[in-house]
This record gives sequence, C-alpha cells and structure tokens, in this order.
Amino acid sequence: MTTRILTALLLLTGSLSAAEWWNPAWTQRQTVTIDAGPDAGNISENLSDATVLVRLHDGNFNFAAAAQGGGDLRFLTADGKTVLPYSIERFDNLINEAFVWVKVPVIKAGEKTTLQLYYGSSDGSGATTATEAFDDATTLFLHFGQSGANFQDATQNANHSENPGTTSDGGIIGSGLRLLDTPLVIPASESLAWNAGQELTLSTWIRPAVLQDNAVIFSKSSETSSLRILLNQGIPLIRITTPEGTQTSTPGAPIAAATWSHLALVAADGSLQLLLNGESYATLAVPLPALSAPTLLGGTVAASSDGLSFFNGELDSLTISNTARSASWLRFAAISQGATDTAQRSLFLGENQAANSANGHSKILEHVMLFGDIARNMMFDGWIAIGVCFIMIVVGWTVAVRKLLYLNSIQKGTEEFLLLWKRLSSDLTAIDHADNDSVRSFGGIADPAKIASVEQSPLYQIYHIGSEEIHHRLDRDKDRTKGLSGRSIQAIRAALDAGLVRANHKLTDGLVYLTISIAGGPYVGLLGTVVGVMITFAIIAKSGEVDVNSIAPGIASALLATVAGLVVAIPALFIYSYLNGRIKNTIAEIKVFIDEFVAKMAEFYPPAGESSPYAPGPPAHNDQAA
Repeated sequence: MTTRILTALLLLTGSLSAAEWWNPAWTQRQTVTIDAGPDAGNISENLSDATVLVRLHDGNFNFAAAAQGGGDLRFLTADGKTVLPYSIERFDNLINEAFVWVKVPVIKAGEKTTLQLYYGSSDGSGATTATEAFDDATTLFLHFGQSGANFQDATQNANHSENPGTTSDGGIIGSGLRLLDTPLVIPASESLAWNAGQELTLSTWIRPAVLQDNAVIFSKSSETSSLRILLNQGIPLIRITTPEGTQTSTPGAPIAAATWSHLALVAADGSLQLLLNGESYATLAVPLPALSAPTLLGGTVAASSDGLSFFNGELDSLTISNTARSASWLRFAAISQGATDTAQRSLFLGENQAANSANGHSKILEHVMLFGDIARNMMFDGWIAIGVCFIMIVVGWTVAVRKLLYLNSIQKGTEEFLLLWKRLSSDLTAIDHADNDSVRSFGGIADPAKIASVEQSPLYQIYHIGSEEIHHRLDRDKDRTKGLSGRSIQAIRAALDAGLVRANHKLTDGLVYLTISIAGGPYVGLLGTVVGVMITFAIIAKSGEVDVNSIAPGIASALLATVAGLVVAIPALFIYSYLNGRIKNTIAEIKVFIDEFVAKMAEFYPPAGESSPYAPGPPAHNDQAA
C-alpha cells in the first residue's frame, strides 16, 4: 500500500513538473492539493463547484513575491488551462497571512485533486470576478471582515448587513463576528425569501463564550411562523413555530464553551437536519416554513420576552444556500476549514517553483520589498531617528572614502620616496641645502613625475623639514667643517617630532565622525524603536484592541529604526578598524624614518673636532702664487 501511494505521488509530481508554464508574466508557481481520502477530507461522493478555503502563511507561501492584497493570484486546474474564480477574505503582506476561497470544479471522493497557484506578476490577464467564486445556489456568504462597517455579502446577491457588528480577530478563519446583546440584522430580500418546504442549507462556525439558556444563534420569524437555531447550555437545537404550534429538535451532546464548532442546518424532503462538525446531530420532521422576514444573528428583537437570550459568543463564515448540501459537502467544509491536523492534510501547498525568465524577481529584491512594506507603517518619530541615521551614514561614508583615497595616495608616494631615499642616504651631503630645487629633487636624482607623487608622502614632508633645519644650521659654514653639535641634532629631532604630530593630525582628521557613528548609531535607532513601541502600546490601550494585527505593524516599523542604527554602526566599525590600522602603520613608518634620518645626519655632519669621511677637505694653496 505504501509503495502504491509513493508511486502515485511521484507520478503526480512528475506530471506537474512537466506541465507548461501557464503565463510567462507570472514568476512563481505552487501546487494546491485537496485530499478527500479517509485520513483527510473523508468524503464518499464527488463535490461539484465547491468553494474551498486556502490558507496561506509564512510556512507555505512566499508573500514577498506576491502583489499587495493578492491581486496577482491565479488558480488553475491541474492541466493549467482553466482559470478558477476566487474571493479573498484577507491578504496581509505584512504579517504574512491570507484566506482565499476558491471555486473548484470537481473534488473527487477518496482521491487527491490538484490545482496550480500562480503569483508574482502585475499582468492583469486571467482575472476573475470575486463573486464568481460561489455557485448560483449560494445566496449569502459573510466572512465578517469589515471592521466598523456593515458586513458585505461576498456573493452577487449583495445581502449586506443592515447594521455594523463588532469584529473579533480571533475568528477561526480570519475575523469573526462578536455577539453580546445586539443582533446583526440582514434585511429581507428576494434571494433570502423561503418558500414552504423548499431545500435550504445554512452553515456557520460558532464559539460560545459561556453556556446559556436558549441563546439565539439564528432567527427568522414572522407573526405566525419562525425558525430559530438555539444553543441551550451548549446543546444545539432547532425550534420551529407555525400556526399549528412549536416544535424543538431532540437534544444531543453539548459542545464546550470557548471552542469552535461547525454547525449546519439542512432542509430537504420535508424535514430539518442539524449537523455538528460534519456529522448528523438531530432531525426534526417538519418542512421549512415560508418566511421572507429579515434574518437576525445572535438574538431576536425581543429575546427575553420569549424566554430566549442573546447569544454571547462569536460566529464566523456564515453561508446560506437555496439547495440541500450533501453530508459529504458539509463534512469536507467542517474538516478543511478547521484548525486541526486533519485540516492541514485535507488541503496543502507544494514547494514553490520560480520561472526561469527575465521577469523573475530575485530573492534579494523580494526581501528588500518586505522592508518597504514595514516602512509604510513607520511613525513620524521613527522617521526622525532614521533621518539622523541617514545623515550619519552620509557623513561617515564621505569621511571614509576621502580618507581611503588619501591613504592610497600617500602609500604610493611613500613607496616612491623610500626608493629615492635608499639612494640618497648613502651620501646625505649630496644635497645642496642652499638650493630648494636640489632638496626637492633629492640632489637631482628624481624626475618631475616622481616628485609629484613623492610629495604626497608624509615621509617626504618630514625629510623636507629635516633638510631645512640642516640648511639653517650650516648656512654660515660654507665649507661644512663645523658640522652639527649635539644640541643642534636634538633641536632638529624636535622639529621632526613636531612634523610627526602634524602628520598624525592630518591622518586621523575626520575619524571622529566614524566613532560617533559607531557609538551613537545604535542609540539613535534604539531611541526610535522605544518611542515607536511606546506609541504603539498607547494606541492599543486607547482602542482596546489587543491582537497580532494591531500590534505587529507598529512593532515591526519601530524595530526598523534599530536596524537603521545598526546599519550605521556595523560598517562604520569595520571601516574605522581598517583605516585606523593603516594609519598606525603609516605613523610607525614615519617614526622609523625619523630615527634613520637623525642617525644619518649625525653620521654625515659630525660636530667640530670630529672627522667625517664625507666632509670636504680644506682648500688647496697655490705655492707659486705665494
């Protein structure tokens, strides 16, 4: 049996991989598998034009590649030829969560049905109308996703609610309807009018907050007739009132408070059947009464006068159809729309496939686009912190680039200087210190092109300082016989050390901006994050809504300020360490050169009374002239 299953999966995967790409404008594709087998959806008959729920989340879908709001979604049959209509209940690119209702032509009993999901395009081809996601028998579908406004019917019948209700983000499918002491009214319409004895299916998810006596979940009544679905201490009941009297279905096992249950009412063949979580629960041998009154959810106009109470709890995904849905239809809805492991097995998505086309988005671009979504929720305080971080980046990088170019130029000049100095240091007296051009050209051994490069080196500047100091002290000793005294050498070293300090200042000038970026960037970002989080919690406290959807956008945008601070500090830290290392090496080279220059100077210009092999002898006398 296991071998057969693996073989079937391999064949299924192979057929999809071999399938041609539907439209090259779309860059992403995934399979959607609907499993109606006994370990998943568990249906015994084929379902036609069933609207199924597709849950998308971080674990099975690449939200970064999809358009805002999911407008680029396209569902196709397994052969990739027929585009299927769908209706989006929620599509949130920020928290990566979506609920999409797709109309599937056929779900085969006990088998796997495969669809293709395409996304990642701005092309509008293949678009369908959201109302087409429901068959003609569906007269009402409310998913209660409109906060603070009248709830909108997703079908073409436009049976919108008459009054706004209270939404709850803790619904089993996105948002739900929170009921307490006011019913939600759906006005009477031609599509919601019932004929006596007609077929009907009503299904919804219920979650009682507490167990009550005769709490009204659904009510439709006139002066002489009514149909109500009640929850009496957790026991679902059908109560029919006609001119002949009132009848109530037989009680069954109660449901627990604070848990979601799927409840369905089916009218067919002159009787009413109640199904709980897809299984038959109770039957009442009474045909559906003729009613054209408004529909009320959660109570009646005068609930207490009839011994009834307002339903204290939540509803989600109310569907009314003017046909009798089969037991398999309702069982599959109860299983696949739930939040159990079986629901995950009944419908799941395959691995993402990317198109090999020039229109494909790179993973890096998709990741960057996600930061754009987060930035849309950024508050003014956060933008101030990011603005300061941006200024620090501009200043820091400007200093870093200029310093890097400067270090490269002096490194090249230093290499040229050391080659010239190696030749000059063998006879320092070759320089005519009274001639600046001779000093500049290292006694005539350097050509003008090299001189321009060498002059960028701080070693040359130190060399020039030493040459000038020697010139000042030998200016009166034309024959260079007096040399340099110990005090003169100390004075010259002091001048060279002063040149070293000035070179050090020039080398390190501007690095303070990098240290400010390293130390201050994270604190500026943290300040923006703290203020953003504080404001987010203040808004939540003021509105009274505590849920992921209200907290996540504010927190995510606040954390973006910290990210900006770290983006300032981390590169600045690396750049500062690199530049500081090169500056230290340059300073060390200058110190070594100063020691070598002083040593050579002492060797070639000894004080009076000491002989130097490089000093010229006394002038020759002409005896004949004498």
